[in-house]
Amino acid sequence: MELALYGDSGFYTTHGAAGRRGDFLTSPEVGPLFGAVLARALDAWWDDLGRPKDFTVVEYGAGPGTLARTIAAAQPRCSGSWRYVAVESSALQRERHPDWVESVSELPAGRFTGVVLANELLDNLPFELLVFDREWREAWVTIDDDRCTEVLRPVAQDQLPAFVPRSVRHGSRIPLQCDAQSWLGNMLERLERGHIVAIDYCWPLTALAAAQPWRQWLRTYVGHERGGHYLAQPGRQDITTQVMIDQLSAVREPDNVRTQRQFLQLWGIDELVDEGKRAWEAAAARPDLAAMRMRSRVSEAEALLDPDGLGGFSVLTWKIS
Repeated sequence: MELALYGDSGFYTTHGAAGRRGDFLTSPEVGPLFGAVLARALDAWWDDLGRPKDFTVVEYGAGPGTLARTIAAAQPRCSGSWRYVAVESSALQRERHPDWVESVSELPAGRFTGVVLANELLDNLPFELLVFDREWREAWVTIDDDRCTEVLRPVAQDQLPAFVPRSVRHGSRIPLQCDAQSWLGNMLERLERGHIVAIDYCWPLTALAAAQPWRQWLRTYVGHERGGHYLAQPGRQDITTQVMIDQLSAVREPDNVRTQRQFLQLWGIDELVDEGKRAWEAAAARPDLAAMRMRSRVSEAEALLDPDGLGGFSVLTWKIS
């Protein structure tokens, strides 16, 4: 998965991207409303920290910088004090970052006070794959003339984590999201005070993955369509998985788990939509570009709050005091 997504010929290294002209659509690409709501949350967290002069916003998996641009466009009060670090492994994506962000492939050393944002990051981190064949085995991958094949190898059953279900159907599969766990552990160590916010499609229990057909939680995408088998055409398609909350909780249980709909409503999306409606009504006779943007908040909110779509995503938050 590391090679297929981030290697020299990997999907994100060569061409893969979010956006209407890309391969999938995330909340920031819906429009500027998502960033405007997050700007309100950032201001509230900055206030909660006592408005520090050194306030670091770390956006992990920043892609082309769409979220950073829309947050900044909302002109949050904390922007006068922030250091905005956009962490993105793809050099192709970093070339599109705005000049004012600190664009890096890895988070610089040192501890900081502020907020860590990870929007649809954890689902793309490589994971280990277990397959039940009378007992749990690990799926390894052999590569021969660019053809990838699974090979099952034994694992120590008594060393499996507690969240791994012991009684499942033959052929059941689950992910072990060790990289996601390591990322969370690293952020908890690096953040002196502030919040970690991870937004993704999640399931509460790893056991749910074992009970479902594996292609429901291990998916591929290309050109806004579902792709093929995850071993097919490595580097040509995105590989993504449901994030298992119980595996992250093994590092530290989140302080809050909300749906994206609940999170955005908590931070005032309805107020911003009402503001947009009023602005449009005031300018409807002679609308300009600004009025059109305000009017678009209605349709953006519908997409962002859809409980069967983006609104059903989970928002996990950890607070470090």
